[in-house]
Amino acid sequence: MHEMSLAEGILQLIEDASRQQSFARVSTVWLEIGQLAGVEVEAMKFCFDAVTRGSLADGAQLEIISTPGSGWCMQCAATVALSEVFGACPQCGVHQVQVTGGTEMRVKELEVA
Repeated sequence: MHEMSLAEGILQLIEDASRQQSFARVSTVWLEIGQLAGVEVEAMKFCFDAVTRGSLADGAQLEIISTPGSGWCMQCAATVALSEVFGACPQCGVHQVQVTGGTEMRVKELEVA
């Protein structure tokens, strides 16, 4: 379950931000997860709750913002929406689509006290 290591990384980012910006508590974390990022949202929520126990983010709400997948088709030269990494182009059916978006995961915003 790689979500555990991702949650640990998020906590590290929060702790680093706390040291730089001098806040003591985090009440909400907004996390953008791309549709093609390979992250299971429910597993991420579970791991986030487990990792943050006893930390400055203990009890913080994790808000997930899903971002769509996109790619560029080498055959028809179109930018298309993708729901899977190795999917076919929805316009021409060719499988020569280079992923251009939706693989990212980032902390978008923190609500702090």
